[in-house]
Amino acid sequence: MARPPRFDTDQILDAAVRLAASGGPGRVSMSAVAQAIGAPSGSMYHRFAGRTALLAEVWLRTVERFQQGYFASLHSDPDPRPAARAAARHVVAWSRAHPEEAALLLHGPWEFGRADWSGEHTARADSGNQRVYAALGALAESLGATGAQDRDRITLALVDLPLSVVRRHLRAGEPLPPHAEDLAEECAAALLPKAAG
Repeated sequence: MARPPRFDTDQILDAAVRLAASGGPGRVSMSAVAQAIGAPSGSMYHRFAGRTALLAEVWLRTVERFQQGYFASLHSDPDPRPAARAAARHVVAWSRAHPEEAALLLHGPWEFGRADWSGEHTARADSGNQRVYAALGALAESLGATGAQDRDRITLALVDLPLSVVRRHLRAGEPLPPHAEDLAEECAAALLPKAAG
């Protein structure tokens, strides 16, 4: 009877996240991750075809975990305005709760080797991005934001500005200030299209 593996995939990816958060994607190698968890380097290849696949999985798992909560926030209220404010808060709250993963996401998928990802990994990334923009588009439409400038305003309010609230602190290795969620929500609310009437 075969022995169960000593390290599961999540343990391996957790170690890769820590390496990427502390030193960027360049620190993530099969041998570095194996060393971080005390596993033989060869055992890594039983889980991942190589470094490219490892980097893809690190990025995708992190993004997908973030997006799960983001979608829930966007659908948290039938009124699009509280839902939009909740989504802006989520970006900051998730980053506070998961500082290593948030620091990893500041690098972007191309630094995690997206150009060399498999078709399956690329499709997963594209599918997640399409879901985000479809959800933002639906929220914009429910707010009456139908023009290109209004749609850009929604993206700025619910993606770009909340990220800017956390980026400076994460890059400096500082904790987020207690008011960060409130600030993201206030900025988002100020940018939402005015209610009709």
